Amino acid sequence: MTAPDVLRVLVADDQTIVRDGLVALLGLLPEFEVVGTAGDGAQAVARVAELAPDVVLMDLGMPGVDGVEATRRLAAEHPDTAVVVLTTYADDASILGALQAGARGYLTKSAGRADIARALQGAVARQVVLDADVQARLLRAAGTPVPPPPVELPDGLTEREAEVLRLIAAGRSNQEVARELVVSVATVKTHVNHLFAKTGSRDRAQAVAYAHAHGLVPRSG
Repeated sequence: MTAPDVLRVLVADDQTIVRDGLVALLGLLPEFEVVGTAGDGAQAVARVAELAPDVVLMDLGMPGVDGVEATRRLAAEHPDTAVVVLTTYADDASILGALQAGARGYLTKSAGRADIARALQGAVARQVVLDADVQARLLRAAGTPVPPPPVELPDGLTEREAEVLRLIAAGRSNQEVARELVVSVATVKTHVNHLFAKTGSRDRAQAVAYAHAHGLVPRSG
């Protein structure tokens, strides 16, 4: 008997080798049980009606009824079954079509096992999980600036220490840094002492050289 916290999954993909690979991959994860497979969208809808899985891992480019139409039918006829798209397509039309049809997750086939597991679990919990590239495309399509990926700072510097270091490299005095960051001069001195210790700098000149060597200041020209 299936444990109550095990999610029942249906895998829908028209390529047998991909379908079998996904079944094998999910079989390695104790939190999932693959209850069936489908080779096209129409079969996926029929198998959901028969098996009532918690979630369908759905390809898009299938013959006959494609993944978008199958997702639309499942959302209308079997709303308790979540759909996560796993596809090679990452164009705006495919992404928007699938999400508008009711998919709760969208991954490309470069996704790893952990990404797939997270998306399946999130979909059942009524959360939308998107591949990072997919999310970026949606933001661009909506005209929203895509934030740059976070930069890992060297030697344990905090964001504020790096900010102080950039201002020092720009020639600001402690008093000017304090005014710009709206903090006290004593606070700036504390940050300076910390960043000196972390960067191994004895003075401001060495700290400036460190900032340039580690790309912490914009290049001129």
